[in-house]
Amino acid sequence: MVVAKEQKSICCTHGVIEVIPSPNEKLGIALQTIGQLPINGLRHPIENGTCGWYIWCGEKFSEDPDFFKPLHVEHIHEYLPSVEKYLALPVGFRFLISENYEDIWFDETINKL
Repeated sequence: MVVAKEQKSICCTHGVIEVIPSPNEKLGIALQTIGQLPINGLRHPIENGTCGWYIWCGEKFSEDPDFFKPLHVEHIHEYLPSVEKYLALPVGFRFLISENYEDIWFDETINKL
């Protein structure tokens, strides 16, 4: 599977072990922002059937409780296939992608929220 190889490669590059979310786990996605750039993702601790990922597009992030909608991981390819390869990064990681740009980093503050 191409996505699994890409996930493993990204995790290896960053010196971490993959934490692959189950297809039945949910992530939070701001559907209303799809189509904007950049694409942002951050992974909070895994809990209550969620994999911890929150994904939104564009420069603006909202604190509105309705900003993110739940989506099963198995359906992310229908909305943002370009983010699938990042979903094995463990808790605390973030990514930002745009045209010809990719940034992946560990954010120590995520576990402290």
